Amino acid sequence: MLQRLNQAEVSQKAETDQKSYLKGESLLANVFDTLKERGFVAQCTNEEELRELFDKEQVTFYIGFDPTADSLHAGHFIALMAMAHMQRAGHRPICLVGGGTGTVGDPTGRTDMRKVLTDEDIEHNCECFKKQISHFIDFSDGKAIMANNGDWLRKLNYIDLLREVGADFTVNRMLAAECYKQRWEKGLTFLEFNYMVMQAYDFLELNRRYGCKLEMGGDDQWSNILAGVELNRRKNNTAVYGLTNKLLTKSDGKKMGKTAGGALWLDAEKTSPYEFYQYWRNIDDADVEKCLSLLTFLPMDEVHRLGAMQDSQINEAKTVLAYEVTRIVHGEEGCCQCAQVS
Repeated sequence: MLQRLNQAEVSQKAETDQKSYLKGESLLANVFDTLKERGFVAQCTNEEELRELFDKEQVTFYIGFDPTADSLHAGHFIALMAMAHMQRAGHRPICLVGGGTGTVGDPTGRTDMRKVLTDEDIEHNCECFKKQISHFIDFSDGKAIMANNGDWLRKLNYIDLLREVGADFTVNRMLAAECYKQRWEKGLTFLEFNYMVMQAYDFLELNRRYGCKLEMGGDDQWSNILAGVELNRRKNNTAVYGLTNKLLTKSDGKKMGKTAGGALWLDAEKTSPYEFYQYWRNIDDADVEKCLSLLTFLPMDEVHRLGAMQDSQINEAKTVLAYEVTRIVHGEEGCCQCAQVS
């Protein structure tokens, strides 16, 4: 009788956990634990203090999205998932589209200069981003903020900016930043050199406007994020934090989300739901568990169970992965159609 009762309790708890997670209720006491358990966390400026902050208050945080195209892609998806986990745990996201920084272009990880976009293209791309982000993040009742750094960066007077923050950046430290290293051979333009200052200023402005205390982003943004943390300390005398997520890479270290036709877009007009589904259905066996953890909301027990499958059984795990990721991005109807065709 006791054994039956225990088994029933375990089954009921598992079902409750699954329902709670799908409703957005965190099963872990601290969202940092959720992000770490699922494999998001790469680097953090002060883990102990940030954990305490998550326990004490609703934290306003931001992630920036530069409008380099008219659609987000798979590389952005991991950032959106991290943001969604944070919101589900009760924290407030600021989704920052780069109407200002997009005029310069982030040199991080680039061997050449980005194409300079027209103001019309930047505005159009920002609007496209806003619509896509709203699919992942709940903006009702002030639960999230959509901001555009063009609202302040485009209004800055160059001399005033130099006088306000110029002395807080040392050229030696900027030149040593990881984000610029790949540009030494072909040369780093002065235009792009200003990007770090602009991104750091964003964090300063968001802290002043909205009380933003955390900047999140891909691990390739670490140098830029540190610059923003330091600028807030110097100008606002405020303790703020930086947290980077791991980049979406394959087991061999190469970036994930590339197809024969180019990037894996989140826009159904640029990458069809079927092509999107098939990409995840056919990833390498070694990448399945990592993708289930980072790109779905499945409980970790289920992630580990599916990730442990071997040989032909791993195809079941890939099918679940493809279904879940496509459902999150393209909705239940589009996902079911893809699964039926496959």
